[in-house]
Amino acid sequence: MKKSYLELNTNEIDSLLTVLGESSFRAEQIHNWIYDHGVVSWGEMENLPQSLRDNLENMIPLHPLRIIKISGSDSKSTRKYLFETLDGQNIESVLMNDRKRTTVCISSQVGCAVDCKFCATASMGFIKNLSVGEIVDQVIQLQTQSKSRITNVVFMGMGEPFLNYKSVIEAARILSQEMGFGARRITISTAGIVPKIRQLADEDHKYKLAISLNGTDEKSRNTIMPLTKTHSLKSLIESAHYYHKKIRRFITFEYVLLKNVNDSPEDGERLIDLLRSLPCKVNVIPYNEIGGKYNRPKEDKIHAFLHSLKHAPFTVTVRWSKGTDIDAGCGQLAVKDLA
Repeated sequence: MKKSYLELNTNEIDSLLTVLGESSFRAEQIHNWIYDHGVVSWGEMENLPQSLRDNLENMIPLHPLRIIKISGSDSKSTRKYLFETLDGQNIESVLMNDRKRTTVCISSQVGCAVDCKFCATASMGFIKNLSVGEIVDQVIQLQTQSKSRITNVVFMGMGEPFLNYKSVIEAARILSQEMGFGARRITISTAGIVPKIRQLADEDHKYKLAISLNGTDEKSRNTIMPLTKTHSLKSLIESAHYYHKKIRRFITFEYVLLKNVNDSPEDGERLIDLLRSLPCKVNVIPYNEIGGKYNRPKEDKIHAFLHSLKHAPFTVTVRWSKGTDIDAGCGQLAVKDLA
């Protein structure tokens, strides 16, 4: 399959420039145009000879992605972007503006193999892992679309980041070291791939970790998150303790609130017992409906659940997802059509 320049490694870049009869310093110039200036075409690289720009234009695409659809108007705080990869696959990313924060939610896979029953992406099945370049390019291109500087990156789009661990960690490194995002500005979310949580800790990565919890016992979690059969709730919590002991940073637990599944005050009490001894934050997300069997609880049920957490020994926040009108809310990303 044909690669874009953004997907080449250092040796491949050196080989390309050698074929073109160019010195190695051109790689640094191109690097600066991509990561410091976010250019979208070879023609914008003004300090490269015109002949080199023309040759590169004819030989290799600069970017691995192209935007083929934007949902949401310029006046909206949340917009969704549909990208096409060079091999004809589609992924979605979200750009959100909220006062002083501008956040992008990016994908790590085309589709997803984890099969959480309440998530729209699961309906696609797993198609492929994204390359490092395809992951990073979402941020580069969304920056060109944003009216303000992107401040935060979250790996919470399509796919399970820890099932594409190597590429996700390398993409996060590039975002941090090459594009200036501090580790605290990058969040990697997982549905609970226990060995990779431990690996993240062992490798001493300082990115923020978010775990999609959504259940307070083995049975209820397994009903909506089948990966619990492989990675039990018990082992997940143990890995979270291991991570905190090694990294000394709070974990955010995402708790999607589903009607008559995990929304009772008793669930709240079990949640407190489950996380009592673990320094963390719990982010409660009233479910964003996708037209399936699951529904958002009524307002009184949501408030009753939150009340049960009133004396929790951890911080509790509520995320009222933005962009639900364009299916850009948490759990709603899935390539449906191009109309």
